[in-house]
Amino acid sequence: MDDALEQLIRQRAKSLCEYCQLPRKASRLGFSVDHIIARQHNGATDETNLALACPFCNRHKGPNIAGIDPLTRQLTRLFHPRRDPWRDHFRWQGVTLIGLTDVGRATIAVLAINDQTQIAIRNALAEEGS
Repeated sequence: MDDALEQLIRQRAKSLCEYCQLPRKASRLGFSVDHIIARQHNGATDETNLALACPFCNRHKGPNIAGIDPLTRQLTRLFHPRRDPWRDHFRWQGVTLIGLTDVGRATIAVLAINDQTQIAIRNALAEEGS
């Protein structure tokens, strides 16, 4: 991946994780440019298949492209930041992310977005007004 493509991805995301919406400033670790569909699944290294991801989401997502919807127990594809409008699949209830669809619920589960560590970080951000 060249520098220009990486800069495009970072600017497009406006310094937010494209999965959990964590601001870049809230992490001591750098955000990664994630292959939405992993290279091992023949995902391309181009702007249509790349997203900015915080270290937590990136580590939990790994090469996964699907997960189990906790409600229906069905295998379900994960949220695709280039194809899916975020608000169609998620909403905030305080600092907890709620999945509105099977895709949203499966993504929250696989990426562990509501892990108590992530909730604590979002609580701290809310308390400081970020």
